[in-house]
Formats: sequence, C-alpha cells, structure tokens
Amino acid sequence: MPGMNSGLNVDDPTVVAAFRAALLHQALIILAIFAVLSIAWAAVRRPQAAGAPGARVGAAVPEPAGRRVLRMGFGLLWLLDGVLQAQPGMAAGLPSQVIEPTASSSPPWVQHLVNWAGTTWSYHPIQAGAATVWIQAGIGLWLLAAPRGAASRLAGLASVGWGLVVWVFGESFGGIFAPGLTWLFGAPGAALAYCAAGALVALPERSWQSPRLGRVVLAAFGVFLAGMAVLQAWPGRGFWQGISGGRPGTLAGMVQTMAQASQPRFISQLVSGFGGFTAWHGFAVNLFVVAGLGIIGVAFILGRRAVTRPALAAFIALCLADWVLVEDMGIFGGLGTDPNSMIPMALLAVGGYLAVTRVPAAAPAPAEPAAAPDTIAAGPGASWRDRLRPAAVRQSAATASLGTMVSAGAVAVIALGAAPMAAVQASPVASTILAQAVDGSASPVDAPAPGFTLTDQHGRQVRLSGMRGKVVLLTFLDPVCVTDCPLIAQEFRQAGQLLGGDAGRVELVAVDVNPLYSELAYTQAFDRQEGLAGVPDWLYLTGSPGPLRQVYRAYGVVSETSPGGAMLAHNDVAFVIDQAGHLREELNFDPGPGTAATKSSFAAELADAATQILRAS
Repeated sequence: MPGMNSGLNVDDPTVVAAFRAALLHQALIILAIFAVLSIAWAAVRRPQAAGAPGARVGAAVPEPAGRRVLRMGFGLLWLLDGVLQAQPGMAAGLPSQVIEPTASSSPPWVQHLVNWAGTTWSYHPIQAGAATVWIQAGIGLWLLAAPRGAASRLAGLASVGWGLVVWVFGESFGGIFAPGLTWLFGAPGAALAYCAAGALVALPERSWQSPRLGRVVLAAFGVFLAGMAVLQAWPGRGFWQGISGGRPGTLAGMVQTMAQASQPRFISQLVSGFGGFTAWHGFAVNLFVVAGLGIIGVAFILGRRAVTRPALAAFIALCLADWVLVEDMGIFGGLGTDPNSMIPMALLAVGGYLAVTRVPAAAPAPAEPAAAPDTIAAGPGASWRDRLRPAAVRQSAATASLGTMVSAGAVAVIALGAAPMAAVQASPVASTILAQAVDGSASPVDAPAPGFTLTDQHGRQVRLSGMRGKVVLLTFLDPVCVTDCPLIAQEFRQAGQLLGGDAGRVELVAVDVNPLYSELAYTQAFDRQEGLAGVPDWLYLTGSPGPLRQVYRAYGVVSETSPGGAMLAHNDVAFVIDQAGHLREELNFDPGPGTAATKSSFAAELADAATQILRAS
C-alpha cells in the first residue's frame, strides 16, 4: 500500500518539531477557550435553589452505577489514547508502521479502503496527528464532565462516531476479515468496544432503570465469548500447536514478537517467558483459553447472579492476564495508540453486571412549581425553538453547572481537532513539511541570476533574459538518469498543475546536466518518457558542452561521471528566479524516497515559492 508511506523516519526531527509546535499552539488555544468559558460562566452563573423554577425534575436520582463505570472508564481511556497519540513518532509513523501492518493480512478491498485514509495521513502528518490527539482528548473530557442529560448522551454518540472511524481505518475492521481471528490478539478490535460503550451511554437514562439492559449486555457478551471460544478451538488455525514445523506456533510466535518491543526490561522478560512456556505447552494454554471463554460465555448467557459474579471475576482475571502476557499492554514500542482491547472489554462486562445488580431506585417526581413567563421556554418539555429564545438561553447560561461549562470546552477541543482534519481531506496536495524534512528549508538568495543562451527541446534558441516578466523555476536534469531526475521532473510537472491560473506566469525550466548526452534527441526522449512533451511553459534546455559547463559553474552545479559511464552524479538543486531576473531562493532538491507523498510535497514547495513571488509583486 504505497500511498501510506511518506518515506520518512518516524523520528525525523523536522516532522517531530513541527508536530510538537502544532500541539503546543493548539494547546494554548484550548487554554484560552477554557479561560474565556470560565470567566463567562463565573460572570453569568446564578446558583439555583432547590425547588426553584426550572429545577431539573428527578435530579436527586443518582446516575446508574453501570452507566457511570462505562462513562468514566471510557472517558479515561479516550484521554489516555489522546496522550499516546501525542508521542513524537506518531505523525510520520502511524500510517506505515501501525495502520499498514494491521491491514496487510486483510482482503484487498479492506486494504484499498484503509489505504485511502493512510494516504491522507501521510500527505498531512502534522494536521492528522494533532487532530487525532485533540479529538480523542476532547471525547474523553466530554464523557467525564457530562454525567447526565442530553450533553452526556451526545458525548456517547461522539464516542460511537469516532470509534467507528478508528475501527474501520485504524484497525481494519478489527481484523475480522483477516485470517487467524482470535480474541487473544484483540478481535474484534478495541475501538468496537468504545463504540459499544458509547452507544450504551447514549441511551435514554430510563433504559438503565431496570435490570433488562444489563441482562441484554451480558447475554450478548456471552454469545460473543462463546463464539470466540469456538474460533479458538477450531482445528487447523495453529493455536493448539506450541511449536509447528520446528517454529513457534501462532500464539507463541505472536507473544515472542511482542516481547521484542521497546519496553521496560522486566515486562519484556515476563512476556518472553510466557512465549517460551506457550511454545512448550501450546495445547494446554489453548485448552485453558477455550474452556475459560466458553464457561464464562455460558455463565453470562444464563444471567443468573449466582454464576454471573464469579464468571465476571474470572473474566477480569483472564483479560488482565491476556493484556499483560499476550497483548503486552499495547502501549509500548513508541507507537502504541491505545491499551488494546482487554481493558475496554473488561469495562463493558463490569458495566453490564452493574446494570443488573445496581439498578437505581426510582425517585418520585416532585410537583413542578409554576414558572415565570420568561423561564417556561427552558422547561423539560420545551422544543428546540423555545430553548433557543433569548430568555431560555439566558436562563440556561445562568444555571449552567461546572460540568456543562467543561463539556462546552470539550466540544471546542473536538472541533479544534476535527476542523483541520476535514480541511486537509479536501486537499490532494501533500504538506511541504515532507520536503523540508528531506532537504531542509529553502535558502533565501538576493543576486542577479546568471544569464545563458541555450536551445530548448523544440530546437529554438532561448535566453534567460527573454523570460523576464515571469517567475522561473530552474533545475538541472540528466536525460539518461533513471533515479532522481525522473522524480524531479514529475515534481516540476505537478508544480505546474498546482499553479492553476498562475501557470502562464511561471516558466518551468530544466538544463541538461550531462554534456555527454546533450543532443536534442536525448532531451526529447526524456520528455516523452516522463510525459512532459505536452506540458505548457516547460522548457528542457541543452547546448554544446562548452556553454553548458559555463552554466553549471555559474549556478554551482557539480557533477561527476558515474561508474557505468552513462548518467552523471550531480547535486540536485532548484532555483527560484523572480520576474526581474533575480535569484530569490535556492532549494536543495534531492527527492529523497520518492514516494507519492514526497513528490506531491516537493511540487507544493515549488508552487508555493512561485506563488509567493507572484503575490508580492
């Protein structure tokens, strides 16, 4: 899936610095948002006395215990996920080292779908990385701050929505379409548990007023676990063999791979030891897992309190053991995006159990006092139109709680992350940060551009002075090169496309850098090969060896004959010349890895340089 690869090292200092700067700037904006909200809340807040007009009916009823566990547990998990997404290597490394390996064993249609999201990330790593941090942190904060009412249910829906995005594009549908599906490795995906918890939080609170919801949750969970037990026991899937063909079996191999991740030594030793134990006792380990999942699943399906409670304790213990010994806690190695699936699944099971055993007692609804005319609009049965009336808005603001204020801030945090991500989705052009990471920033220059007179690919004589009035983007290409020069040519071609309506005010110029192959036939063949023959305002200039070498010296281009004797090794460079014939910028133009993302980034860097000069004139 080449679209996912930006070609950069995950710890590239330029990308890491830009990522940290983006997070810092956005964090300052978030602090400012909360400061403004806090000041406004303190200024308009009016404590509401018990029994006052507009007091919430039934507010004395506590939040159901099961719902509270899910809301707060997954709120904390979302916050942790946001912190993990802020790791320095995430911006450049997530598509190629997390998303792509996850999708690699899925069917082609899944890979194509996931590749679309990975390509967007690799084209805009800073915006995508920062957006993910704030969206997840915002959802977590919102869940923690909003215990009741519409705001709380909306927070649950936000968890469902973003959880589905992560499940589809980040986890490749949790691997459910890939071979070797197993609960031990996190199937059907941690993000799906976030979705399930969010959906439960989003339910009307009356759904939690009877044990029926808890029974449904536990029964559904039991069916799932029983199904996972069947898959785990299915012959031929490699889980019964600790060693197969002299090599570690499926489970042992996975555990031993996890032990190699960068992590504290004692954890690595613990995981490695379990991998060795599994290699020698694979049948016994798998039998234990199959029996455990099956028995716990049946107990949850039966729903009897006498068996459900010990089954829940056993399930939590099994989850913790798997989380440490198989999933390796999911957070080490520098690119862990979440604590994996076991903690979310344990929270779901606890929430379902509490929904059965801790049903809140219904409190009698107090008689509603007569409301003043300007507060009726804010009553529980009011329409949205009534709630938006000035009197209702003033009343809501005056009686807003601290949780409401924090929830509003959390929504702003989510918007701060989502807006840039939505904006870059509409742009097929990669961020110039990739080009800067490969070659550094452009060097400013202010000197007359050395003149020359050469011949273009059509046999016409061309002078640099004859291009006055246009911005010139100048580079040097070897017509028989098969490495960097074709990449640079494509970057110039894309730059012309990106200029759009300004393309007619810009000349794209290359000079033949190989005096051994300076005949027109070579430049014309290169143009045909790279699809440049029909590009407007494209000139590929050549001449006799003497004048060419004078141009090389004037622009500091150094070349030497390659061992094969054909193409030349030379420095890759591009120059930006303004309409008056002055050099304005010199760009190191080594195309680096030559991925789709970096080619687009270099093209954008060229187009931006030309556009800035055009706008300044």
